[in-house]
Amino acid sequence: MLLIDKYAYMNKLASVHPLEKMTLSLGLLLLSLIMRDEQISLITFIVMSAFIIVGAKIPIMYFAKLLLLPGFFLLTSLVSILFSIVPSPSTLPTHFWSYSLKGGWIIFIGSASIETAQQLFFIVLGSISCLYFLILTTSVQSICYVLRQWRLPVLFVELVELTYRFIFIFLDSMQKIHLAQQARLGYRSPMQWLRSISMLIAALFAEMFQRSRELNNAMQARGGETVYWQENFTPSMKNWLGIAVIFIFLIIYGGFFT
Repeated sequence: MLLIDKYAYMNKLASVHPLEKMTLSLGLLLLSLIMRDEQISLITFIVMSAFIIVGAKIPIMYFAKLLLLPGFFLLTSLVSILFSIVPSPSTLPTHFWSYSLKGGWIIFIGSASIETAQQLFFIVLGSISCLYFLILTTSVQSICYVLRQWRLPVLFVELVELTYRFIFIFLDSMQKIHLAQQARLGYRSPMQWLRSISMLIAALFAEMFQRSRELNNAMQARGGETVYWQENFTPSMKNWLGIAVIFIFLIIYGGFFT
């Protein structure tokens, strides 16, 4: 079991109704994307991080590690936004920094690029915190339960759950094959490493294909439908009131209706 899946089942907010958690996380996510306000996105990040660390009791170091992966892609995207290159005779717009390159080109950081990168940074930061709150506090079975309550297509919901299940099957098979290859010194040289990786990918593809056929046969034997088990959740008016207060505060604070 992945650690992120373990926390989804064993956190202090696991007993909270999944509809409340999905409404909070997805609502704040849409609010950040629609309003595109840096302060709103920063407040969203702080609120969701507080729910994750203080409310759900997720270790702060683990949450920080989870932020590193999307943070890397975010920083690489910001670099491509910040820096611009134009031919040397061109008139530069309002800029913060510029440097002349060999070959008649100028690289510079424009003021508009800084504003765009700053806005993107806070929006993505707030959006990531919303998604992490959902996946760290809500199991995939609970998420699929809410999706079925929203009358989404049954095929879509089943694909979501089956894809999630295959992640663990895929990782478990990959670890076993990789361990066997290491025991046979399959990664002792660059050429051996390349050969072992290609064999690993081929073996994983064949096993996943076989597992998918077995799962399809099992579902067909049950009539073609996935058997669901769902714990009973009790909605809380206190939680709904808190969610409404958060939304109203952010909407008024961001001046959405002004």
